Amino acid sequence: MTVPHYQQLIGGQWLDTDESYEIRSPADESLVATVAKASVADVDKAVAAANAAHNEGTWRRTPPADRAAVLEAAAASLGARAEELAALQSRENGATIRITAALHLGLAVAQLQYVAALTRGYQWEGPGPAIGPIPAEGVLRREPIGVVAAIVPWNIPLLTSVWKVAPALAAGNTVVLKPDEHAPLLPLELVKALDAAGLPAGVLNVVVGDGEPVGAHLVAHPDVRKVAFTGSTVVGKSILGASADTLKRVTLELGGKGPNIILDDADLDVAVDGALFACYANNGEACEAGTRLLIPASRKDEIVGRLVERGRTLVVGDPLDIATTVGPLITKEQQQRVLGYIESAKASGAKVVLGGGVPEGERFQKGNWVEPTIVTDVVNTDPIARDEVFGPVLVVLTYEDEAEAVAIANDTNYGLSAGVWSANEQRALDVARSLEAGMVYVNDWHVIHPEYPFGGFKQSGLGREGGPDSLDEYTEQKYISVNRSASLAERAFAIVVNPPVAV
Repeated sequence: MTVPHYQQLIGGQWLDTDESYEIRSPADESLVATVAKASVADVDKAVAAANAAHNEGTWRRTPPADRAAVLEAAAASLGARAEELAALQSRENGATIRITAALHLGLAVAQLQYVAALTRGYQWEGPGPAIGPIPAEGVLRREPIGVVAAIVPWNIPLLTSVWKVAPALAAGNTVVLKPDEHAPLLPLELVKALDAAGLPAGVLNVVVGDGEPVGAHLVAHPDVRKVAFTGSTVVGKSILGASADTLKRVTLELGGKGPNIILDDADLDVAVDGALFACYANNGEACEAGTRLLIPASRKDEIVGRLVERGRTLVVGDPLDIATTVGPLITKEQQQRVLGYIESAKASGAKVVLGGGVPEGERFQKGNWVEPTIVTDVVNTDPIARDEVFGPVLVVLTYEDEAEAVAIANDTNYGLSAGVWSANEQRALDVARSLEAGMVYVNDWHVIHPEYPFGGFKQSGLGREGGPDSLDEYTEQKYISVNRSASLAERAFAIVVNPPVAV
């Protein structure tokens, strides 16, 4: 089978570069594709093309309904190829086909359609409230920001690209997209679909390059007016700092260490399976995963026993097999990082009750495998309980009462996701309202929907992606005052003699 090669899009032209990346399957190390590797000079060209397109203004003057139609056409194109693209994603980053089909492709297509609908009904311009005694009328407008840099990770690359690119384009901005070099194929397919749908040259550009220097150069570029980033909190902080000189707008969707609380009245048949799903979906490589499981101390042995029993039924293997529930991690470096956290926890006295290593068997000799792992006898100050491990590792902590459970849950620098399991919905809602997280799931997890915002508290980021306000993140608000008085002198006299507000 011929190995596909992907180019970069700059100024409406698909171009090659002197160097290429090899994208290899994390399951068996086979070659999936090659991708043009961008340089700092390519970033400058891409930003220049986006800036020129913004200044020329064709796209931002395009009627919103026509911009929405481009998103809808891209959604239809991706939807028609959903099965093919889901398999490509599984081969590229190791996510299981059951996850890539539903989350990576299904939700991304739905998100494009939702943003298109928002665009058609958005209040782009309208009259403001009456100003009172001043003889003037106000007009409120929403206008595009300018050049948007969209930087996306390798774990859920298509959806995170859509979260940024769709509202940015819908609002009339121009975009430079930089996918992660480990998993750029689905973002590149998104760009192909949008380009084919009729975007003017330079409105959407894509470069694939290393975080240093390519990503850093893009973030710091003076002609970039907004940065939208999904990734680690460490990198997010550096982006925030680099944006300060030119006061760029930023949207940062960063890390998490989701606390998942099983209350003492929870239905364990549901909660145990839910806890495993919360942690292990997408191979544990999800920022909003439920990786800290808080259980009543009085029921520790019972719950841990049931977790281990159910955990042993998880199938580790080929991500393209629908029976597989946990696939490989993205890189060998990530595999070793996750295994290092497990070994460090064991050295500190923690107990590994499930997994903890590389699966046995010939088919696991290649690839980046880590068994689904459960670690107990951990306290919330241990690194494995505080750091974002980003792998199939569930940390179990105990609490004595509900108040302690909430305190432990909130004792983290992160605040992206949290969960509560209880037979009493009102009790669960009361706990949910006490948790410092942008998204709290009650008797469920990974409920991500286009109509609801995605984002977190504290060091889990700034701003929100998706949801009904997503276009606000990519527009500037403008107030225009229109004088309706007979003369400017009359207008000025009215203010001096009878000020409308206290001075």
